[in-house]
Amino acid sequence: MNNPSYQPLLPVSRSRALLFCLLLTSFELLVYLGSDMVMPAMLQVTRDMHASSAHVPTALNAYLLGGIAFQWLIGPLSDRYGRRPLLLIGAAGFAAACLAAAACGEITVFNLLRFFQGIALGFIVVVSYPALQETFREQDAVRLMSLLANIALLSPLVGPLLGSLLLEWMSWRTMFAVLGGLGLLVGFGLWRGMPETLGVVRTDGSVLSFTPLHLKQNWANYRGLLADSTFVCGSLALGLLTLPLIAWIGLSPLLLIRNLGYSGLEYGLWQLPVFGGVIVGNLLLNRLALSRSLPALLRLSLAPMVCGLLFAGASAWLAGGLPALVAGLTVYAVGLGLGNATLYRLTLFSSELAKGSVAAMLGMLSTAMLGGGVAAMSLAEAGDSPARFTAAILISSLLALPPLWRLLRQPPPQQQAA
Repeated sequence: MNNPSYQPLLPVSRSRALLFCLLLTSFELLVYLGSDMVMPAMLQVTRDMHASSAHVPTALNAYLLGGIAFQWLIGPLSDRYGRRPLLLIGAAGFAAACLAAAACGEITVFNLLRFFQGIALGFIVVVSYPALQETFREQDAVRLMSLLANIALLSPLVGPLLGSLLLEWMSWRTMFAVLGGLGLLVGFGLWRGMPETLGVVRTDGSVLSFTPLHLKQNWANYRGLLADSTFVCGSLALGLLTLPLIAWIGLSPLLLIRNLGYSGLEYGLWQLPVFGGVIVGNLLLNRLALSRSLPALLRLSLAPMVCGLLFAGASAWLAGGLPALVAGLTVYAVGLGLGNATLYRLTLFSSELAKGSVAAMLGMLSTAMLGGGVAAMSLAEAGDSPARFTAAILISSLLALPPLWRLLRQPPPQQQAA
């Protein structure tokens, strides 16, 4: 962050621009921790509220649903009224929902509050990322986005373990209060340090203007994307290929703590190899992206994903138990880290529409697949045993093959443009 090459395009000091970047990173990490760190506490939440443990994945689904529910509106509103006020609203809403959850006593209200907390995910996707791109020069923005992606991976890696450790000396209510307090602190920092990226003359002489709000045109763009088979296939494949990891986040508390009797700390430790695999895959992507095309990278990523899931499946039927399942998921996670950003990029640039609309629809479709998949796995009681869980993620991966095959048959984006 102290590299002098990080120079802002806005007429603000470099220190303020980097402070904004740090605050943006803090907000993103806090929102992701709001999901991953809370998962170890969910069985305590259901017990305290005299609710069924089936609400453990339901709370995760509510969080994911909140993330996709208003992306279609948040993006156009930020174009009309500016990035800064919209992001401040997102930070304040997240903090308020966390503080309300700390005082909640009924599971239905709790799940509704999880939905409102998850809306902050939408602000990250369609407000935070564009604001960062508009603050810095292209090369610096790409480097900073890579840094943000690596920091985001820390949440699923350390979030469950951190949540388990915190539960040793604080209640889940206190945990939500802490999240809410940190949300207010980050929101105050953004209020003080975030510059507006629209309507100002930048150092290169350009001006990014405010855009009138035309919901009819936005809806027409979204309908066009839903009619684009390549885009839809890429979005569905992205959600289905990520589903085993999200299902692990949502159902592993039931599998490890309720059914296998592990402690909260042991539960957290079992997360480390899986999310460590994602980081390894991400580092491999950073090295290989310079020498390989995006379709080649995506095909390469399929090898560890398929091998890992097949190993987990074979081991489950041979009574391999939890260690074999985690070993298979770890190999799969390496492939996911290598292929996730690649598939996202291919899908994002499969359409010539403005990338804000494309990113919003891509996020809504892929996240809907994640939420629906976790809900289906919960109904199938996939968290009852390693064998059931493995069967569920194998089915989701098989469903990803047809749309993925359709996407890979398309020429690379640069050839389409030609």
